[in-house]
Amino acid sequence: MSSAPNPALPLKTIAAHVAVPFVIGIVMALCYLGGFHKPDPHELRVNVVGDTVATAVTAQELQRDLGDHVDIRTVTSVDEARSAIEHREIAAAFVPDATNPQLLVSTAAGDPTAVMLERIFTQITVAHQQPLHVVDVVAADPSRDPSGQSLFFFLVALTVGSYGTGIAIAVAAGGRSLRVRAGLAVGAAVLAAGVLTLIAVFGFDALPGAQWQIFGLSIPYALATMLFAIGLHPLIGRFTTLAMVTIFVGLNFTSSGGVFAPELQPRFFAALHDFWIGAGFNEAARDLAYFPQVSLAGPVGKVIGWLIAAAALVVVAGIVERRRQAPAAVPASTGAGRHERSGQQPSTERIPAELTPTQEEELAEEVVA
Repeated sequence: MSSAPNPALPLKTIAAHVAVPFVIGIVMALCYLGGFHKPDPHELRVNVVGDTVATAVTAQELQRDLGDHVDIRTVTSVDEARSAIEHREIAAAFVPDATNPQLLVSTAAGDPTAVMLERIFTQITVAHQQPLHVVDVVAADPSRDPSGQSLFFFLVALTVGSYGTGIAIAVAAGGRSLRVRAGLAVGAAVLAAGVLTLIAVFGFDALPGAQWQIFGLSIPYALATMLFAIGLHPLIGRFTTLAMVTIFVGLNFTSSGGVFAPELQPRFFAALHDFWIGAGFNEAARDLAYFPQVSLAGPVGKVIGWLIAAAALVVVAGIVERRRQAPAAVPASTGAGRHERSGQQPSTERIPAELTPTQEEELAEEVVA
């Protein structure tokens, strides 16, 4: 026997369903094109090496010619410049020399930045008929991380898996208490971080170093992402997907520094890099893998800060849910008296045997998005 056809929905209902993915497409276009389409350096920290008057003059000329694309300062020795690069204090160092000018960079800190600086200083030395010698002080791992972006790709996989899982928990476990939903998120965060780390390490050998420290960092990151979904869903319902994609994909990936450093992006995304969760994870993972001498307090603090904010959002969602359920308490208590007179025990949990049609509709919409 063939099943009955689905009833035709009103055009208004269809439009409401189409609106969310349509707006998601607009958000993605604004974020990705706005953040990636035209990398342009601003205030890139570059040291000029030397302790002579000629060095100071060269630094002044470079600052004048390059304008606010760079922030030129002088240091006295190559060792001092190398140390600054190893501690991620500067993007590059230029050693002016009549016969062998050098540019010190770090592809591990960001290959696009190193390439752009090489291009800029090559034009300068060619104008003086001098070949530029480029020295990669901290190089990206050529076998595990040839593009310098393996950690960013790991961040993408971790984020998409986490926010999708968080939305699924928020909808499918909507009849359970927030404590149960949060507990599911904790277990799912550990599982997601573990599985993705195993895939990256043993499946593709893609993490350049500090693999298990990065696994540990992945857990609070994944948990914060899931808790945001769980906290947002009781507040904004079907618009949770739009909010999560905007926060954790559109703005998160573009501001993370995984593709372009913030100094190569528009000021808006550079400002987000200072406190956004993806930037915290990406920079902490990069430091763990390539710059162990750099303090992790700042980037790890960003991730923990977002985790605290996510937990606070879940608390707010719990308060809102209790207030919504309060009006139903009076009729429920009347029904409880009838149960007592009939000898039956009243039910104390709101756990449906299966998803309601509304929940099924929301879950399907979230999965499609």
